[in-house]
Amino acid sequence: MSEIKCPKCGTTFKVDDSSYADILSQVRSAEFENELHERLKEAEANAKSSQALASAKLEAEIEKLKGQLANAETDKKLAIAEAKAPLEKERDQLASDLKNKATEAKLREAALVEKYKGAIEIKEEEIERLKDMKAKLSTKMVGESLEQHCLNEFNRIRMAAFPNAYFEKDNDARTGSKGDFIFRENDDQGNEIISIMFEMKNENETTATKHKNEDFFKELDKDRKEKKCEYAVLVSLLEADDDYYNTGIVDVSYRYEKMYVIRPQFFIQLITILRNAAMNSMKYKAELAVVREQNIDITHFEENIEAFKTAFARNYELASRKFQSAIEEIDKTIDHLQKTKEALLSSENNLRLANNKAEDLTIKKLTRGNPTMRSKFDELEKA
Repeated sequence: MSEIKCPKCGTTFKVDDSSYADILSQVRSAEFENELHERLKEAEANAKSSQALASAKLEAEIEKLKGQLANAETDKKLAIAEAKAPLEKERDQLASDLKNKATEAKLREAALVEKYKGAIEIKEEEIERLKDMKAKLSTKMVGESLEQHCLNEFNRIRMAAFPNAYFEKDNDARTGSKGDFIFRENDDQGNEIISIMFEMKNENETTATKHKNEDFFKELDKDRKEKKCEYAVLVSLLEADDDYYNTGIVDVSYRYEKMYVIRPQFFIQLITILRNAAMNSMKYKAELAVVREQNIDITHFEENIEAFKTAFARNYELASRKFQSAIEEIDKTIDHLQKTKEALLSSENNLRLANNKAEDLTIKKLTRGNPTMRSKFDELEKA
């Protein structure tokens, strides 16, 4: 038994061991909980103190970073301002230059418009005149009028610009076709300076089937080659609304060699351009002619050599054929003689056998088996 004294009233009482152990366990548990609560309170106090200290440091760091950010932002604004200054200046200068150039371009445009206004009006009047003329003419007359226009334009300046030139209708249809006009010009020595095959094409606007310029390229190229002209030119009023053909001289040599398409107003200009280019190359042609003249003997010698080679080769071929034919005839003759020889040898053998048989023939053999003949020969022998 154990005694326990009450701490409040001082009364002492006894408890057994098991009860004592329970009371002791309860006392210890209560002390442990009290101690635990004290420690928790102390830990909370320490934590609050540490949190307060940490919060003060964090706020100080935040304030420090805010200061650094503010300084960085200020530096950034200063750097941007410094970088923008020359760019803005350059931008303003470019804007000013563009404005000045735009003004200059407008002034140039206005000057060009004013400069070519008269020419444009003249061309428009000419186009309207041609359209009006085409509307009044038949298809045949339209074509003939274009040819006559070009002929008149050429004859108008022939004596001044082309005194030694030939420009006439192509009337030679021996090859099956012909162009409209041929232009040729030679120098004083007879060397050809330039040659042009011209074809004029037009049609009435009311024509149902509309032709294109390229429809005539192939035939024009054929005519140029057959008449041995250097250039081919199509003077055309076809495809009147096509800007490709309305802007000037159109080079179509990517399709056919040395071929051009022009409107009638560029007729004289094109002849002049091609002629001037040909005149510039005439000195080279003259030098080439001199070289050819100097080398004429060599050329003839080479031609004679080639002729001799050709004749020799032909004669050799003929002789070779005849020789081969003779060999074949000899072979045939040999074969024939061989057969004749064999026949003769066969005849000789037969004659030898016949002679042997003749020599072997006797009266006795002839009368053998024939008593009548035997008696006759016996009588002859007795007589």
